Amino acid sequence: MRTSDFNFQFPLDLLANYPSKERDESKLMVIHKKHQIIEHKLFKDLYHYFNEGDTLILNNTKVFPARLFGNKDKTEAKIEVFLLRELDTIDRTWDVLVDPARKVRVGNKLNFGHGLTGEVIDNTTSRGRILQLHFMGNHKDLIKKIKEIGKTPLPKYINRSPEKIDKLRYQTIYAKIEGSVAAPTAGLHFSKHLLKKLEIKGINIVEITLHIGLGSFLPVEVEDISKHKMDSEKCFIESNICDIVNQSLKQKKMICAVGTSSMRAIESSVSSNKNLNPFSGWTNKFIFPPYNFNIANCMITNFHMPKSTLLMMTSAFIGYNLLMKAYKIAIENKYRLYSYGDSMLILP
Repeated sequence: MRTSDFNFQFPLDLLANYPSKERDESKLMVIHKKHQIIEHKLFKDLYHYFNEGDTLILNNTKVFPARLFGNKDKTEAKIEVFLLRELDTIDRTWDVLVDPARKVRVGNKLNFGHGLTGEVIDNTTSRGRILQLHFMGNHKDLIKKIKEIGKTPLPKYINRSPEKIDKLRYQTIYAKIEGSVAAPTAGLHFSKHLLKKLEIKGINIVEITLHIGLGSFLPVEVEDISKHKMDSEKCFIESNICDIVNQSLKQKKMICAVGTSSMRAIESSVSSNKNLNPFSGWTNKFIFPPYNFNIANCMITNFHMPKSTLLMMTSAFIGYNLLMKAYKIAIENKYRLYSYGDSMLILP
């Protein structure tokens, strides 16, 4: 398939700049794959579609305040730095994106204030930079300072500065392990009340970790999607989680990946007999049509950007024609799109 196949037009007022008032009162499009039936619900209605013994797989990654704003030494030009991941704790080097990129070259020094400075020491293959940070204090002090002055890494298409509400709402309620530079957005809709109702109903709620980085939001710039290369993201799946998921598989229960990041994680660690294996490492798995999914037969996901790897994965799961039909209906019914937008539940 071609990247252009995944383009679509939508009114800009459907782009969600803020979250819904209550997490679980966002809209939920329910899609029954087999019968190609579409229902319109609220996210809090989710628990009606699950039964005892079914399993929900959540991504418990926690968003890091990865946006730093500083000035270029000598010229005082304003520079935004997006911290993707720490490369070396001793040398204090980071893989970063910079904006505007054309103004930042190897050797440039940046001043972020509060005693924090940085020097660009190299370029990266993903058109980013390697930045060495300088700060008086140990590594723990450095991370503390970054968290103090760093801003919530809202996506660029949210056309506003981060606000106090974003610290809370651009984070799932079950976020535990820090390391993401973008939220696993399908999970943003879960409230404590909804999770408790699912738990009382006997649904297994398990957690994996995939730290979302450049791999998830780097645009696809080749027309032949099979030529796109995913950036690697760190992933952890514990053995006790595998036991629960594999038991659900054995019993032919519904297994639901909450978000494309959860789906990528579990599909990165499938055994030869189609069970889920423990995993600790990096994954650069790119899922696009056609693809046979091995673990989950259900997925919760937001409405994604045109031409994105996330849209392509969803297409592989639901089928291209049904996906395009669902997006057309979503736009007609004024579903809110992207990170703070509404979601879909894709059932077998």
